[in-house]
Amino acid sequence: MHRDVGFSVHTGSATWPPHKTFTGRYVLIEPLDAKHIDDLYDSLGKPEYHAVWTYLPNGPFQDKESFSELIKSSTQTKDSVFYAVVDQVQGKAVGFFSLMRIDLKNRVVEIGYIAFSPLLQRTTAATEAFYLTARAVFEDLGFRRFEWKCDSLNDPSKRAATRFGFTAEGVFRQHMIVKGRNRDTAWFSIIDSEWPSLQDAFVQWLDPLNFDDDGIQRCSLTSFRRS
Repeated sequence: MHRDVGFSVHTGSATWPPHKTFTGRYVLIEPLDAKHIDDLYDSLGKPEYHAVWTYLPNGPFQDKESFSELIKSSTQTKDSVFYAVVDQVQGKAVGFFSLMRIDLKNRVVEIGYIAFSPLLQRTTAATEAFYLTARAVFEDLGFRRFEWKCDSLNDPSKRAATRFGFTAEGVFRQHMIVKGRNRDTAWFSIIDSEWPSLQDAFVQWLDPLNFDDDGIQRCSLTSFRRS
């Protein structure tokens, strides 16, 4: 009896995300380090930035000491790699994230624990930070699946995933308990065959000619994907 099977895939492994810097026009993606604590606390760790931490497993923080403990522990984790996002114009770290759930054999990795300050949210720099990361994931490290997961109630995160070209794959109901609350988790992914066309859209969108003198985009990222 004939049985359908999946297409053949070469059996080589992906490469573990490196502790190196990725350089863009607007941002640097640097390995997270204790040197970033002062910048990050000022831009997203202070109590007034409590909204940044609504859907994250830690925070908000009452003081700099407790925030520093989070950053220091994140730099020492063995199963994820954390990076700081450094704004090149301001010359300081304004966010951080991790590459996590790293599966080298199956060549799958997730971008997660995304903590972007209001200085970074919904900016050209934030888009470039994602682009630099995705390019490294597919082109330098050899992953074939790039995942994005978030609380299903986190509408800004879901909109960002869609804008960046992730495909929604559904919701895992009662997936986690976070801060004593239920979390249904929305799953998204980009696969390697989709990356070349997505990359073209990012390159066109990030071109300085796509922005007017006030830094306002002329064409949206989504429009470049459609074209």
